[in-house]
Amino acid sequence: MSFRDLRDFILSLEARNQLKRITTPVSAELEITEIADRVSKGPAAGNLALLFENVAGSEMPVLINAFGSHERAALALGVSSLDVLSDKVRSLLAAEVPESLLGKFRRLGDVLDVVKAQPRLVSHAPCQEVVEREHPSLKGLPVLKCWPEDGGRYITLPLVFTKDPATGRRNLGMYRLQVYDDQTLGMHWQRHKGGREHQDEGLRLGRDRLEVAVALGADPATIYAATAPLPPGIDELLLAGWLRGSGVELAKCVSVDLEVPARAEIVLEGYVDLSERRLEGPFGDHTGYYSLPAPYPVLHLTAVTHRHDAIYPATVVGRPPMEDYWLGKATERLFLPVLQLLLPEIVDINMPAEGVFHNLVIVSMRKRYPGHVERVLHGLWGLGQMMLAKVIVVVDADVNVHDLSEVAWRAGNNVDPARDLILAHGPADDLDHASLRPNYGGKLGIDATAKGPEDGFERPWPNEIRMSEEIKRLVDGKWATYGL
Repeated sequence: MSFRDLRDFILSLEARNQLKRITTPVSAELEITEIADRVSKGPAAGNLALLFENVAGSEMPVLINAFGSHERAALALGVSSLDVLSDKVRSLLAAEVPESLLGKFRRLGDVLDVVKAQPRLVSHAPCQEVVEREHPSLKGLPVLKCWPEDGGRYITLPLVFTKDPATGRRNLGMYRLQVYDDQTLGMHWQRHKGGREHQDEGLRLGRDRLEVAVALGADPATIYAATAPLPPGIDELLLAGWLRGSGVELAKCVSVDLEVPARAEIVLEGYVDLSERRLEGPFGDHTGYYSLPAPYPVLHLTAVTHRHDAIYPATVVGRPPMEDYWLGKATERLFLPVLQLLLPEIVDINMPAEGVFHNLVIVSMRKRYPGHVERVLHGLWGLGQMMLAKVIVVVDADVNVHDLSEVAWRAGNNVDPARDLILAHGPADDLDHASLRPNYGGKLGIDATAKGPEDGFERPWPNEIRMSEEIKRLVDGKWATYGL
């Protein structure tokens, strides 16, 4: 199933009893965060998307926790399970030329699916039913203050569009925006992100400004695509269209030379003055700690457009698990086949909630030769956003990387710290407060695989304790007689 816009998704959530409408008056300052945090960390039966219909100071309802479970994240991306994403990508990456006529038609179908995914311009744009260009203002938007020590109110689920000043190529990213006043916001695009590259390219070319458009409340596949760590030069809207099964409808902005999802709820248009910086933060981040204040560019509004009855989308990040964990899990499943294409020995990967994406990665692999684990570790650290992974634990192919108890048991038993810890240095995430210095720090690889002669291990490696199949069958047959 694919969704044309956020409203279609809301209706589908409601039909599946996955959305709760809340009519009690609430405040966008801290109260919505506390409610969403309790819901996202509470019992699974109560973990629902929330639509707050009576937010103080605004006529707009607030949607939050829409992606906050496996079921909702999968529904958002048009699959029955996030694991299906891996199968879809494997099918797309299959390089073999089919021999049969039926195979050729199937392969043609894959190609046509990609062609259909191309975004397209439309003339009718619901996101421009109301246009504020003379005096654009954020007044009336129910922007959240999420945590007590936050530097202010933050837009937390924005789709930020820019164009490369040299090539004109589009980038879509998700970068939080701190509200300074009704016309200006702090633009938190980090050093390793596409928006920051466009800023730096503009400075290199001697430009004064970089035009920006921020869409709030697109269809769920497009919202997800803004978070995906795609290689440079690959259009995030192409990924969104492929997930949707149809291209994203775009509309030209009214005050800047950019295009945005035509069926978005709200659009903020403006520019970043490339010479201007202002203190942004602190902000309660997905690490569970506050990211510290630092100078960032400032977005100046030139227009605000929205639907007549716009819905304001938001998310809250903090100590996991929260809604963003499921967006990260979708990325993990989506990009596993790509990792396997480059490193075929990889069997599976897990980025657990406790590792907040970049702090801990668990990988299972088929080990074949001396130094193989080190090859995989350095291979992963050399791939896109995986360069930010701080700790990578490598286990054998038969280990379930999603069972953290099993992984911990293997690591505790199979690791000799003098031999199996691989230290390196490299880029660090902007939010890593423990790194040696900003954006640069240490890496740790942990080889938790079984060891043998090729690893220089001279003693016999012990067998795991397992009951014989014969006795298991015997006990199975007599189980009802034990009175247990």
